[in-house]
Amino acid sequence: MKFEPDNNGYYGQFGGAFIPELLYPNVKELEDNYLQIINSKEFQTAYKDLLKNYVGRPSPLYLAKRLSAKYGATIYLKREDLNHTGAHKINNTIGQILIAKQLNKTKIIAETGAGQHGVATATVCALMNLECIVFMGETDIKRQAPNVARMKMLGAKVIPAVSGSKTLKDATNEAIRYWIQHPDTYYLIGSVVGPHPYPDMVARLQAVISEEMKVQLKEQTGKENPDTIIACVGGGSNAAGAFYHYLNDKDVELIAVEAAGLGVHSGESAATSQLGEVGVIHGSKTILMQDEYGQIIEPYSISAGLDYPGVGPLHAYLHETKRAKFMNATDKEALAAAYELTRMEGIIPALESAHALAVLPKLSLQKEQVVVVNLSGRGDKDLETYTKHLSY
Repeated sequence: MKFEPDNNGYYGQFGGAFIPELLYPNVKELEDNYLQIINSKEFQTAYKDLLKNYVGRPSPLYLAKRLSAKYGATIYLKREDLNHTGAHKINNTIGQILIAKQLNKTKIIAETGAGQHGVATATVCALMNLECIVFMGETDIKRQAPNVARMKMLGAKVIPAVSGSKTLKDATNEAIRYWIQHPDTYYLIGSVVGPHPYPDMVARLQAVISEEMKVQLKEQTGKENPDTIIACVGGGSNAAGAFYHYLNDKDVELIAVEAAGLGVHSGESAATSQLGEVGVIHGSKTILMQDEYGQIIEPYSISAGLDYPGVGPLHAYLHETKRAKFMNATDKEALAAAYELTRMEGIIPALESAHALAVLPKLSLQKEQVVVVNLSGRGDKDLETYTKHLSY
């Protein structure tokens, strides 16, 4: 089974580039150049230098001893929360900003939900002295205020999306509209979503997570492969990065965790794999939540980074082929998991990452089992939400 896209950007039936004619030159330019740029010595030297000396990679692989004792397995946390800017998003923005500069782009636009991608984009634009505009849902602007302040401090212009649920989907819609009107800009997409080549490009840039994981596991356990990898999935970039170098190792169980919100069938959920059907969203064919008329159903999650009505085409393919096991966690379960990690290991996770932790009690773990949970971000941005639920 092949887990890389074909020449037209398809993973099985999922992927492709469903774009307005006005955007075709932009997407085609990127498609024609991204692999050559990424594989060039010049790019690799600059990328690795920035990851090491600016981002702070490799991120640690931490043995969570108390968590391991509770759940009866050997549980490691891949500490993407310790990256500069506080999440995995910087891996992708560093790479894409280098690509944008190679393509002589001077103006960058981005979408953001939890704000971590917006902060990471604003950060690299400040670093490279490029103009930056970030689109963010009005609802998310309110609940992720610290990240909005960080983006503005870094020099980015933050434009609120006021349509629909005023969250990530709507921010993406606005970014694409702006891109159509200003085709000279570079759209720095934050996840493994959008038209080809974005899903493949972002997955390749996030693959540094699993690349490091192999080396670190070998050092700590004597073997490169864990038994299980767990990661949360909205669009799915942190999961794509954590899974990437293990996709063809069938002995490694891959678990993708979606946000169930108030319950999968409550009408307030973002569990795309359970509720979605095949359709097209934001330029690619994938699985998305839609009604009988093909209209997108508004997603919901307590975590701003997971309330997306679709999933990246790679993940749609992993779900269809059953290469990855898709699970979900409710708001309540994620909050409980976040407090558990905080009080047992002294690590405050992002609400998104807490969803991955929340499935540990649902698994039949064995003593010799090696589990890696990708801790995709830190919880500073979610403190206001956490403090409302201190009873946990």
